[in-house]
Amino acid sequence: MTTTSERLLTPAARVFVAGHRGLVGSALCRRLQSMQIEALVAGRGQLDLRDAHAVSNWFARERPEFVFLAAARVGGIHANDRYPVDFLHDNLCIQNAVIDAAWRHGTRKLVFLGSSCIYPKFAPQPMCESELLNGPLEPTNQWYAIAKIAGIKLCQAYRRQHGFDAISLMPTNLYGPGDNFHPLDSHVLPALIRRFHEAKVSGSDSATIWGSGTPRREFLHVDDLASACVFLMERYSAEEIINVGVGEDLTILELAQAVAAVVGYVGEIRTDPSRPDGTPRKLLDVGRLRGMGWAPSIGLADGLKSTYDWFLAHAADARL
Repeated sequence: MTTTSERLLTPAARVFVAGHRGLVGSALCRRLQSMQIEALVAGRGQLDLRDAHAVSNWFARERPEFVFLAAARVGGIHANDRYPVDFLHDNLCIQNAVIDAAWRHGTRKLVFLGSSCIYPKFAPQPMCESELLNGPLEPTNQWYAIAKIAGIKLCQAYRRQHGFDAISLMPTNLYGPGDNFHPLDSHVLPALIRRFHEAKVSGSDSATIWGSGTPRREFLHVDDLASACVFLMERYSAEEIINVGVGEDLTILELAQAVAAVVGYVGEIRTDPSRPDGTPRKLLDVGRLRGMGWAPSIGLADGLKSTYDWFLAHAADARL
């Protein structure tokens, strides 16, 4: 592992955030703005990141020095299972186009965002970085996981063959402002926020969550992830992937109870074991990152409250 204390992200730096309108990309833009850095961005109407030729032309024109590759097609269990082509094909195209263009057009460093779902379904807990490819994946998100693993390997390949400084970070489950609150295609935490909010508004005496409620997950606020991305862009340079998480987890039922409390829903919470649970547990070993001196600063209770407040304030334009 190579570490450095060099300040890379200065106000004069040309920093491209790929996927700036998404959950992670928007958090990165907020973080950079707090550092007086105006990120380079390109909306879907300007640039289709799946189009390698268009991406290469954009890089040739804009010449970003640093790239955060946060663009991806993402979703929960239902979306992954229903749209396998979209999750595999689109993510492969985005990764291939951006990573290759960054190398070809002189980008100094690239941060690739993977996911904790890359690890085997029954990996020892907490999952350390060396567990990658040590067992079969969770079937319901294998398409997304395969794409992300390919992105990791592509970054490693460009480093080995061309000396390109690309690093890969593996965040745990994320949440926060700008999330997708769609009732079927979203991840579990924003889906629960919407479900309990609607149950409260309608006066329902019960609300049902998918699965048995027993799987365990950890949750990282997206603003903490943005902080870690900047930290590692400036401090880390190695082929090995690095986990980004909080190192603590809870059951889905416990999460549902916490969300219901924040929303103010007082009805019964029911489980639906006929729905898929997914991986039994996904807890990251974050020892390497903690050893470098970074730790999250937003607790789950505060994060849930701020996320629900954002949901209420953006009900008209949030992804619902």
